[in-house]
Amino acid sequence: MTLPISFEFFPPKTDVGADKLLTIAAQFQAFKPDYFSVTYGAGGSTRERTLSIVSSLNGQGAPIRPHLSCIGDSRAHIADLLTIYQAQGLSHLVALRGDLPSRQVGLGELPYARDLVEFIRAKTGDYFHIAVAAYPEMHPQAPSFALDMDYLAQKFNAGANSAITQFFFNADSYFYLSCEMQKRGIDKPIVAGIMPIIHASNLIRFSDACGADIPRWIRKKLADYGDDSASIKAFGLEVVVKLCERLIAGGVPSLHFYSMNQYEPTAAIIDALNLSPSATV
Repeated sequence: MTLPISFEFFPPKTDVGADKLLTIAAQFQAFKPDYFSVTYGAGGSTRERTLSIVSSLNGQGAPIRPHLSCIGDSRAHIADLLTIYQAQGLSHLVALRGDLPSRQVGLGELPYARDLVEFIRAKTGDYFHIAVAAYPEMHPQAPSFALDMDYLAQKFNAGANSAITQFFFNADSYFYLSCEMQKRGIDKPIVAGIMPIIHASNLIRFSDACGADIPRWIRKKLADYGDDSASIKAFGLEVVVKLCERLIAGGVPSLHFYSMNQYEPTAAIIDALNLSPSATV
């Protein structure tokens, strides 16, 4: 089976962590991913670490799509980053609103992802392929599901080329989102974000923070396993593989794995799916 896949990394806080990530990225290269994305902290809080990891990965010849968030950041800082990425030969970005930094009042000069997309297009024209975030189960701060779908359509209409979803465990939510975009005249790729299930407590914390739903039966099974990490990983692998199989059968254009800077959990999913990923962009 051939299907484009990609992986997300976050910038480590230490040199040892950065070296480990480069080793993990080299392992993932064997899957011939479309790209690696690298996250960017609220208000540019991980800016230097993000730039360092992006530069290192780019130096290894890896296809990179840096995250770029706008909330709490200035137009000047964002313009500077665009110049840096262009100079490095990067042509793809993931444009996000991001989370408001702690203790900051106000949303900044570019308060929403739509504003960021418009700014990138104004500064660089069609140079960058811009991906944006999509929320199959609604952004936790959105006033309604319908408005959240409208906001996503606005990002596409502002110039986004594709979207990557927040992780989810209900395939129907992804297909419903895709239908909602089609109703709004949007026919651009929506990549499914996939989260391996590794630790129950971490997964629940991430899900509660970002508004992703963990179905009750999955929560109950995870609770039943308690501290049995081997059983949690085996169960998690089964759940995520079945989710991916349904998405693939439904015509998902690509899978984007939230790797959590770990190789084995994501590699196990890819192996179980018998994926032979393409190297197309």
